Amino acid sequence: MPALCRDCLTEFAAGARCPACRSPRVIAHAELDSLTIAHMDCDAFYASVEKRDNPDLRDHPVIVGGGQRGVVSTCCYLARIRGVRSAMPMFQALRLCPEAVVVKPRMRVYAEVSRAIRAMMEELTPAIEPLSLDEAFMDLTGTARLHGAPPAVLLARLTRRMETELGVTGSVGLSHNKFLAKIASDLDKPRGFSVIGRAETQDFLRPKPVRIIWGVGTATQAALEAAGIRTIADLLRWDRADLSVRFGQMGERLWHLARGEDRRRVNRDEKLKSISKETTFFEDTSDPDLLDGHIWRLSEQVADRAKAKGLAGRTVTLKLKRGDFQLVTRRHSLSDPTQLADRIYRAAHDLFGQAGTRGPFRLIGVGISDLAPEAQADLSGDLLDPQAGRRAAAERAADAIRARFGHDAIIKGRALR
Repeated sequence: MPALCRDCLTEFAAGARCPACRSPRVIAHAELDSLTIAHMDCDAFYASVEKRDNPDLRDHPVIVGGGQRGVVSTCCYLARIRGVRSAMPMFQALRLCPEAVVVKPRMRVYAEVSRAIRAMMEELTPAIEPLSLDEAFMDLTGTARLHGAPPAVLLARLTRRMETELGVTGSVGLSHNKFLAKIASDLDKPRGFSVIGRAETQDFLRPKPVRIIWGVGTATQAALEAAGIRTIADLLRWDRADLSVRFGQMGERLWHLARGEDRRRVNRDEKLKSISKETTFFEDTSDPDLLDGHIWRLSEQVADRAKAKGLAGRTVTLKLKRGDFQLVTRRHSLSDPTQLADRIYRAAHDLFGQAGTRGPFRLIGVGISDLAPEAQADLSGDLLDPQAGRRAAAERAADAIRARFGHDAIIKGRALR
């Protein structure tokens, strides 16, 4: 059975330790040399970057997020052990982990590290499909002949370079399609490397809960459980036509994925259609100040991503999910594309006031679409708002100050709600 040492990259026959360096970080699998579809997911990415840039944080639980009234964006594994989770209210996170160090997100820094990781991936294969700043699919078909090593070795080399050159770690999933590669990357975090082969696909999936399927959220899971479907094995007992009748397009998708079938290709050229950010609350809320604070933070994060990608959006979208899972979406088209947090926030704030629905809410999201190059952004201004130009100039000046002195150099008061 082929085996690989993830520390020194020695290939050998299966064993508990590497014969060259005696490391126990060994991955062994019968299909190790033949699988080519991978998913790489950085480990607690934002928190890892913060610890890299401030070594004093290395042995402390770190939470990246808002102020006392804000929420957790992400956290390191030391904080997760204490029960802290993304989207949890900050006061609750600090109650669970009072010794945690809270730092504000620095999206531009994270984008720089993401670009460096992407450059490393590009050296291995052109077939890369990013999902976010910290994760991507890769198709390494045909790369063994080019690089003189199977995909598993290339992936282990990638994560080793990320750790030694960039100071961040990642977990890899290797399989024969995107669905299974994504599942595999979550099996052994952090610094994991997991493989799901063709021969074991059915046996691996059968006992798993349906929530393991990418895209099955709380509402879909509840609908499936109402039909008596809790595991993949339950799905396998359903006829394909019956699933389609009961669940529509999702039923057809579930039928295939329950069998480990996923024909989607790793698509490098898929054009980015929108930039969005959403958060699910740990507890449903109707607090208007808290919700408005979320709208600002989400708008700021969307703007940061748009600026990092050199894009702007003409349409602003607000997404709300009520406590009863009713989904409400509202959109507004601007006079010209924007990448300014101020304009995105004001449009989303107005959409919230016009939504015509009452809470409590379990999720809120903000996004921009109808994307254009940043050269077309914010050209006409707002004739109905004479202060818009002044706020835009202030935001650009604040961006420049943060780029030089760090994200925390300037913080708006509404970000602390």
